[in-house]
Amino acid sequence: MDGRHVVVADAAGEHRLWLREATPGRPLAAVIPLDKDFLTRIASLLRFHRRLLGRAAGPLPRGWPLTAYRLARLDLMLRALDLRDGGATYREIAIALGREEAARLSASDWKMSSARSFVVRLVRDGIAMMNGDYRKLLRIR
Repeated sequence: MDGRHVVVADAAGEHRLWLREATPGRPLAAVIPLDKDFLTRIASLLRFHRRLLGRAAGPLPRGWPLTAYRLARLDLMLRALDLRDGGATYREIAIALGREEAARLSASDWKMSSARSFVVRLVRDGIAMMNGDYRKLLRIR
């Protein structure tokens, strides 16, 4: 891509910009796609605009930053996905993630267990994140 990527530091959360053919001394223009991320983009743009005017950018939008619960789930998701990509079975993943009871279950009990369901969801959601759902992390909820 032509242009320049810029990161503007801010104590309340940095601003990331892509400047296309920026000309010194001329005002910047913002192009905001009318897509499912529109509200998030507008909130980010308004924060940056306040910063340009010399005011405090203001707090991050609700839903940013991620909660401790979401961070922990994302960590588990990545670990589960890495293990699965490495050839681990769902049962092996469950054990590696601290669900030791999975090792003691019979095949039929394992098939119906909450530990298996949990791991299957982690892997499924991890694959979705890998395939583009990670963008949802930035959306205003």
